[in-house]
This record gives sequence, structure tokens and C-alpha cells, in this order.
Amino acid sequence: MTTFEYDVAIVGAGTAGCYAGATVADAGYDVVIVERKTESEAGHIACGDALKGADKFPESIPKSHIEGAFTNTDVDHGQFEIPREGAVLDIPVPGELAVIDRLEYGRRLIDGAERAGAEFHYDTVVQDVLQGDDGRVFGFEATTEGDHRRYEAEIVLDGAGALSLLQDKADFAGTTFDTNVRYSQFSSAYREVIEVDEPVSWSDALVFKPTKRSAGYLWYFPRTPTEINVGLGFQMNEEPMQLVSDLREDVSRRPELKNATVTDKLGAALPTRRPYDSAIAPGYMAIGDAAAHVNPCTGGGIAGAAYAGQYAGEQAIEAIEDADVGEDSLWRYNERVMEHYGGRYAALDVYNVFSTAYDIDELLGLLAALPAEKLSDALYSGSASIDWGLKLRVLIKSFGHWGTLKSLYETKSLADRLLEHYESYPSTPAAFPEWQRERDAIMDDIYAETGADPKY
Repeated sequence: MTTFEYDVAIVGAGTAGCYAGATVADAGYDVVIVERKTESEAGHIACGDALKGADKFPESIPKSHIEGAFTNTDVDHGQFEIPREGAVLDIPVPGELAVIDRLEYGRRLIDGAERAGAEFHYDTVVQDVLQGDDGRVFGFEATTEGDHRRYEAEIVLDGAGALSLLQDKADFAGTTFDTNVRYSQFSSAYREVIEVDEPVSWSDALVFKPTKRSAGYLWYFPRTPTEINVGLGFQMNEEPMQLVSDLREDVSRRPELKNATVTDKLGAALPTRRPYDSAIAPGYMAIGDAAAHVNPCTGGGIAGAAYAGQYAGEQAIEAIEDADVGEDSLWRYNERVMEHYGGRYAALDVYNVFSTAYDIDELLGLLAALPAEKLSDALYSGSASIDWGLKLRVLIKSFGHWGTLKSLYETKSLADRLLEHYESYPSTPAAFPEWQRERDAIMDDIYAETGADPKY
């Protein structure tokens, strides 16, 4: 067995892992990033390729280093198709948006982390977690081409993605780490990159539509006017979809995609849940998808993962310098995530809970009646204000859906209440249990109002 020792060991060379690695290495600490894929395949990740907040990235790998992977920066709105209503909602998207070449982006991230001084070990598959009698995580075991390896570090950062193996192997008893995690809180997705002969007319938009079954969703994101990222997914607690055949069927129904050629295809799991209440344990922090740092409504997680990597990297540095890798020392990482986007994402997840209690036709009919600009506010900020004049117009348009509309307004009030509660996220682990109890009481009110089954 070969043993390696580092200040920080990171699992996963995705967005979170690379930003964390660059942050730690830039401060002069020894850091390794282990990646299960080969060097030639690293960075190849199933993704919708839409990058929200492209203008706001951590400086450890600056935007100037990755923007060569931006293939379409003309996108400024979304189009949500509602086939049964014969409607297309045009939804503004605030802030800078780019559709990217995900493989090129992934390679640029790896290059940026290497330039900062991070070491990469490819084709390395983690098998188990190293944990002391005191519960502190101090490394992991892995294999590389049949060679058994042992990685020891002051701090381990888990950037291994949704449903991370490390979280299955580690014992989090007695820690604050969120173990209220199950398959029903995740989606299974599949995407292809296709080439078409003629430019599509919607090359400045992200196109979404519901699937005909399984509470799923479809997307069409133009990398260029003739290169489209197309994909679909479904919640893992729903009846499974035939992902490949269902996608091909929908593509074949769109005249503008006639004779499309598939150039790449890949599948993945992604979180459609609130961020982990706590993503730390002694010697350990989860980052990016491994801690559900994803907008649960849109699936967008690139920017959140980048900042999670930076915050975890900076907290690791501080903990090492203080010679204390316990939860009190790492807690500020949780706070920064919740302050930046965690609370907003938790509020957005309330609308996912709401949607599980209603028939898809009912939801789509109501959606067609709602103002697009308010949908945009809710989709990206977690809340939206609605004055009385607007309420009256919505009431007129939503005739036949008034019961659902009333429940939606009540749910919105509860989502606002939840968002306010996340703004008081505790500053110490000691205050964490009481904060969770109060949050769970709000969630009980949400389940009672919507009639939805508990998600957590």
C-alpha cells in the first residue's frame, strides 16, 4: 500500500473541488485532488451547461481563465412551454448568463487549480473513509489501477457529487452533519449534445417544458445556434422514465431539430432538495453537489459549487493554522453558504414540495396564469412581491384554479417565513439543534398547507 500525506485532500475534480484546491494551494498548502476519471476524461460531466451568475466567480480561478469555455453569452431569458395550454411563458433571467462547453470548462478549471499548485491523481477510486476513534475524518483509502492507496490529511473535502460514497462510509453520529438524506430528494437526468443543420430561432433563450409523465422536465439549451444541449430528468421517487427514448421522442417532434446528430451523451444524479443543514464534521466538509448546493428548481449548481469550494478552502486554511479541525472551527463554512445562497435555495425548495401535492395539469394551468416577471423573481430570489392590482389580474386569468392559487399564496407566505428563519442561521454548533427545531416547525406548517408528504 502506498501512503500519501497532505494538508488537505479533496475528492472530485469538479467545480467545487477545483476551486477549493486552487484556494488552498494558492495559500501555500499541500493539496491533492483525487479524481475517479482518467486524465483525458476528467472534466467531462453531465450538465445542462447553463451558467447563471457568470460574472461573479471566485478569484482563485478567475473568470478570465474560464470564459474561453463560454460558447453562448446572448441568452437573456427562458421559455417555458406548456403544451396542454398551447402557451409559452417568456421568463426574464436576471444577471449574466452563459451556456458553456462543459468539457472545455472542466479542463480549464483543472488547469487553473494546477497553476495554483494543486496536485491531481486521476483514475483513483475512493473505497473507504479513514476515521479516528474520536470521530475525526483524517483521510480515505482508494485504488489506482489495482494499486491500493491511503491518503491522510488534516482536512478532507468531499466534492464527490450527489449521493457521495464518502457519506455512506463515514460515521457522522454525534456530529452536526446532515444525514437526513435519501434518494427521493434527488433526480436522475440524462443529456445529449446535438448538432443541427440550421440555426434555431431561440438561440437567445433557455427552453424548458414538462414531460408527459413522471413529474419530469425537459430542457433545450443552445450552446450555439446549431449546437444544443438537450436533456431530461425525473425525481427518483417517481415512476422511472425511459430517459433515452423519451428524449429522442421529444426531439423528433421538433421540426427545427430534424436530422440532429448526437455528438455527446451522459447521465447523472443531481440534488433537487434544500442544502444540507450542516455540511461539516470533524476534519471533513462536503462541497457542491455533495452538500446539495444547487438551486432545487432549476438544477443550476455551478456558481454555488465554485463559492462552496472557496469558502471550504478558506475555512480549511484557518482551521489548519489554528491547529483545530473540529466542528466549532469549521462552522463558519456553513454560515457563509447559508448567508450567500443556502437560505434562498431552501425557500425555493418549498415550491418543489408544493408541486408534489397537485396534478401536473392543474399546476400547468395555474402557471400559465401567473406573471412571468414574478415567476422569474421567485425562481431566482426565492420570493416575489405581489400587489393587490396584480392579484386581481391573476384571479381573473386563473379562473378554475382558485383553490390551488389560494394554497400557492399561503405557501409563498410560509416560504418567506422559512427564508427569514434561514437568515438567523446559528453562529455556533451549540445553537444548531434549536434552530433546526424551529425550522422543522415551519416545514410542518408547509406540509399541512400543501397536503404534501414530508420530504425530510
